[in-house]
Amino acid sequence: MRFWLAVICLVFISTGCSREKGKNEPPASQDLERSARSLAKAYCTNCHSYPEPSLLDKSTWKKHVLPRMGYMYGIYPHDSVRMKLIGRGASGEMVKKANTFPPHQLLPDSIWVKIQHYYLSHAPDSLEIISDEIRTGLKLFEVVETPYRLSPPGTTCVAFAGDGLYIADAHSQKLYQFNRKLQLPNVANTKEGAVWLNNREKSLFITVMGSFSPTDAPSGFLMELPKEGKGKARKIISQLRRPVHSSFGDLNQDGLEDIVICEFAKWTGRLTWREKTPDRKYISHLLSTRPGPIKAYIKDFDNNGLPDIIALFGQGDEGIFAYYNQGNGVFREEALLRFPPSYGSSYFNFFDYNEDGFDDIIHTAGDNADYPPLMKPYHGIRIYRNNGANQFEEVFFWHQNGAYNAIPLDFDQDGDIDIASISFFPDFEKTPDESFVYLENKGDGKFEASTFKDPSRGRWIVMDHADWDNDGDEDLVLGALAFEVVPDTKGYVKKWMESGLSFIILENKLQ
Repeated sequence: MRFWLAVICLVFISTGCSREKGKNEPPASQDLERSARSLAKAYCTNCHSYPEPSLLDKSTWKKHVLPRMGYMYGIYPHDSVRMKLIGRGASGEMVKKANTFPPHQLLPDSIWVKIQHYYLSHAPDSLEIISDEIRTGLKLFEVVETPYRLSPPGTTCVAFAGDGLYIADAHSQKLYQFNRKLQLPNVANTKEGAVWLNNREKSLFITVMGSFSPTDAPSGFLMELPKEGKGKARKIISQLRRPVHSSFGDLNQDGLEDIVICEFAKWTGRLTWREKTPDRKYISHLLSTRPGPIKAYIKDFDNNGLPDIIALFGQGDEGIFAYYNQGNGVFREEALLRFPPSYGSSYFNFFDYNEDGFDDIIHTAGDNADYPPLMKPYHGIRIYRNNGANQFEEVFFWHQNGAYNAIPLDFDQDGDIDIASISFFPDFEKTPDESFVYLENKGDGKFEASTFKDPSRGRWIVMDHADWDNDGDEDLVLGALAFEVVPDTKGYVKKWMESGLSFIILENKLQ
């Protein structure tokens, strides 16, 4: 799960700032208020987009976010807090080396008091509540459940690949292959947290976090699983910091397939590309030490004949960044979109929204695991239109608490793009129907939202699509993972544990 890195700044970047403590005198005049806002902007924007106080309620700023900001500047309530944040073992060594939590205070009290006062005096008591109508009953899809159950359900990956449906489970640490009759012919050991599957010609390449729980320990890996069943599975890249996604492509044009890996980690993530050598080894090249890379796609984005890399980061400095291929293994970073650090970016992909031949972006924001769940009016699905020069403008937003994935396809084959979306953090108390939403395109930018009966029968964290039954239309698979609900007044966790429902298929009945 995404783990809060920093709402304000990871590293103190400033000049001419004394490390000596000042006086704890709260600002009183309008001049001091303007000064506090300027300070907040100055100390934020070197690291990520400036977060307005209105993004979070006053209680969340006070109890969770501002204290964590202070940790990044070496401001701790007592000495033991720093060591607990750093942790022990290999993970702790990584965090200590990165100096994420400085041993000495870097921000004078005179500045720190002003910044705190600014946010607490301008944050709202509560955030706006948004509730969109979602009709119960799917005309297009039929829910198909499997008799095969796992309790507790811990699905971390679902993937249609060839004639198989692959389901990875964090608790059993296995990858299950189902055939089209939903029989289970093959099971493979994967260790904890198999989260992504690349289907290649002769093998499956599986990205394994190594630990589902947040950590900086390099316990993750990429494994190769031969399809024929005769060859042995092997780790091809080890020592990864909680990797969550990998993409394959010949980045240096040498005829060998390289790999881009998103190492989400906890505090010290990174984005790298691994150059394949003729002897089947991989050389690591660093693209970014920005924490929290979630997805990275390989494509020639600037049409110069060289494959580029476009990546989503969902931690601290949230945004979508392009790494333009300059040749000879050199890449130039450019921000395509920047998001406030409270967004909780969870997914993105490309599609042609307006059929002009240019790649547009669909993006979901909805991760809500950093503090007690807070329903945010800016969580949901967004579409950003490409103006033809890889510059993007938001043209669509649909609110969905906890949005985690959105697939844009013409599911009903009427000539326009519909959207299927899941939420891992819906408002379980008031709007549990947000768990799965099908947005049918009605034209003129209008969508009709619907869902199946009891969509919260599973807590959907992953989703994939394919023409699973070979009838000419696109089906969906949703994977469920039981996770704490706060508050759980309706007994969701107990229900998920008892049912053991790990995945369902939404079979498209168009054909």
